Amino acid sequence: MSSRSDKIKGAANEAVGNVKQAVGKATGNVELQAEGLLQERKGEAQQALGKAKDAIKEAADSMKKAVDRA
Repeated sequence: MSSRSDKIKGAANEAVGNVKQAVGKATGNVELQAEGLLQERKGEAQQALGKAKDAIKEAADSMKKAVDRA
């Protein structure tokens, strides 16, 4: 999965998780609130993975440029 799709799916999971938490809180459904919290955390992790992939790619690109110049 590309870093872009990781970040997009992460943002979507985070948003859906927040909605589930709000609905669970409004209806007194503790199970839905917990499910929402888990989905939100999953989204945060997906976004972090996407950012890490970007950082690794940038570091590899920088190293390649440095080697090419040498």
